[in-house]
Amino acid sequence: MSNETVSDFLLKRLSQWNVRRIYGYPGDGSNGIMGAFNRAGDQFEFIQTRHEEMAAFMACAHAKFTGEVGVCTATSGPGAIHLLNGLYDAKKDHQPVVAIVGQQGRNALGGDYQQEVDLVSLYKDVANEYVHMATSPAQVRHLIDRAIRIALSERTVTAVIIPSDLQSQPAVEKPPRSHGSVHSGIGYARPRVAPHEDDLKRAAAVLNEGRRVAILVGAGALHATDEVIQVAETLGAGVAKALLGRAALPDDLPFVTGSIGLLGTNPSWELMSNCDTLLMIGSGFPYSEFLPEEGQARGVQIDIDGRMLSMRYPMEVNLVGDSATTLQALLPHLEQKTDRSWREHIEKSVAQWWEVLEERAMADADPVNPQRVFWELSPKLPDNCILTSDSGSAANWYARDLKLRRGMMASLSGGLATMGNGVPYAIAAKFAHPQRTVIAMVGDGAMQMNGNAELVTIAKYWQRWSDPRLIVMVLNNQDLNQVTWEMRVQEGDPKYEASQNIPDFPYADYAELIGLKGIKVTESEALAGAWDRALNADRPVVLEVKTDPNIPPIPPHIKREQAKAYMSALMHGDPEALGTVKASFRQFAREFIPKTRKH
Repeated sequence: MSNETVSDFLLKRLSQWNVRRIYGYPGDGSNGIMGAFNRAGDQFEFIQTRHEEMAAFMACAHAKFTGEVGVCTATSGPGAIHLLNGLYDAKKDHQPVVAIVGQQGRNALGGDYQQEVDLVSLYKDVANEYVHMATSPAQVRHLIDRAIRIALSERTVTAVIIPSDLQSQPAVEKPPRSHGSVHSGIGYARPRVAPHEDDLKRAAAVLNEGRRVAILVGAGALHATDEVIQVAETLGAGVAKALLGRAALPDDLPFVTGSIGLLGTNPSWELMSNCDTLLMIGSGFPYSEFLPEEGQARGVQIDIDGRMLSMRYPMEVNLVGDSATTLQALLPHLEQKTDRSWREHIEKSVAQWWEVLEERAMADADPVNPQRVFWELSPKLPDNCILTSDSGSAANWYARDLKLRRGMMASLSGGLATMGNGVPYAIAAKFAHPQRTVIAMVGDGAMQMNGNAELVTIAKYWQRWSDPRLIVMVLNNQDLNQVTWEMRVQEGDPKYEASQNIPDFPYADYAELIGLKGIKVTESEALAGAWDRALNADRPVVLEVKTDPNIPPIPPHIKREQAKAYMSALMHGDPEALGTVKASFRQFAREFIPKTRKH
């Protein structure tokens, strides 16, 4: 008779689904599962994070950088609660993640027991497609099968709750063949999803009639690079990128206008302001004020999820389908545009914009211009590297100042835009692709929130990686900079030092203390050499750069009301008023008058 427990079978079933790595943190609500990990030996790689939230971030990043399901685990009560922010990150960015969480023993449930939380109710939003608690060993097989299959099929978060006493019960690998039992199986193959031919022809008619076509790509186009390029070349279109689609097209293409939105570029703003036709591919970009004005452009949208169609802009033709498959089917219906004046205008605008970015990056600052940190890195980026960005002002420069090349991967927290994802994303990327260089770009706020703790995780595991190069670049400006600037520009309020100033911390010295390499930069001229040393180090590196908080990370197309709010903040006692005026003049003097839309 087998001694296999429910926990043993749980892991066996995960293995049959080709799950090999699980991120998590132990607790007495999941002791049975931890014991099964121990018995499974090297069949699994259990990655111990410093906090359960980090485990969920890593599972999300695993899904982003591999296309596989990400799996995280935590104990009951507080552990399960801690997972939530990272799980919401996965849900908002449509990533397949399965959370396996412990629970108090079944006999105690309903008795206000220690660490008892109604986890099914708690998880009903984040895992709304599928969350269930096992109450008998025979359920575990179909709970795991359905959780994984639904996560992959719906590109979402699912959760399975395993009470602690059930974890050590004898496994039921094959439920009895009787009324009321469920006999599930493993396996999932992504379907080929493409629109009907008539719909493709309607979409082509709209695009062929357009004289000034703009394309916006998001994460749904990451696997459709060649197809997007072919469509753009045929239509003479420019291509803007939502942040989650940052790596969909390389930035060395002259018609790629770069990022769009609050963190976007002038060419992307002009592209959307002046187009007469919009093709949106695999993007749920939320900010309608950065899209064409309603009625300005005819629209075609492609998305694998019909729920996302015609939600950001009223589209004339909506196509449900995989981006690459749909574009391949659409291309034969598109006509080559012979008038290239629109494309030539776009390419000229893009070329000028890169010159502007270089001027801004090389402008004086006190002590280091944060844009220059990214500008100096850009030509040094290793082939096939993976980039992660945290939320905050670091995301502005990540969005604008790096030229991504084909073969690179990059991501951040898009839909949730949470702080604290940058370092755990980088760790998961390194586990998934240990041969690749990984670079995390993080602000000091996020480092103090949780990044410093996850440096300990890096110190614990880095010697497993075939290539040890993982760089955590920290912008140390002692300011929650993005929010500081939002206060000034959106609200007209001066910087509130009690909420915005954060302590100085010796990030590079701390790295050395725990066995990593630390490099500190306080002068702009030292940046290039510092990046060279970091990229050639024999171990993970924390590159700490003392940057100027007065460099404004705001859109280059400043509206009149934003300029008015900014001046109001400066006149009402902003403690950095003089510094911000000087920095703003150097950076954006030409941009305080808003660009007019041309139709």
